[in-house]
Amino acid sequence: MGVSYFGLLKMILKSFFYVLLVSSIVIFSPIEVSAQKAKKGKLVQRFASIRANDVNVRAGPGVRYPVKWKFVQRHAPIEVIAQYDTWRKIRDWEGGEGWVHRAMLEYKRSLILTGGEQTMRRRPSDSAPAIARLSTKMIVLVKRCDLDWCYVSAHDHEGWIRRKGLWGLYPKETIR
Repeated sequence: MGVSYFGLLKMILKSFFYVLLVSSIVIFSPIEVSAQKAKKGKLVQRFASIRANDVNVRAGPGVRYPVKWKFVQRHAPIEVIAQYDTWRKIRDWEGGEGWVHRAMLEYKRSLILTGGEQTMRRRPSDSAPAIARLSTKMIVLVKRCDLDWCYVSAHDHEGWIRRKGLWGLYPKETIR
């Protein structure tokens, strides 16, 4: 009592389609991504900045995910909060989250003024001569920071601004 040729062929085709179905489900299912399941190494949460003037922020880690919004200003500070392969999940100063390809990030540090206008000063002292007045939501590049003051550049000016009211630094973080 053997299996007929057509019965064997039917069984092989059934198995093939079953494997094809399971493979399709695995390949096209949404990817579960978290810092604990990062594909390459351990996540180091950090601040970075946007490399270009037009950067897509996507709903997931890949070009097949829809664009949620765009960054339109170079050097905007972001926080990297997760990673998957070459994609980084980021958070902006307003709390918005999305995915950006790592090539669109640079690790030059920048800050955004969130606490109102600030006076840039020649030295890290409230009595030092003023150099410029910086407006809210202005992006500045960081040269160094201590616990109270940051030395920054903005447009054609370099000087010291108070650390309070800046986004892009961890509490008690210093930059040398």
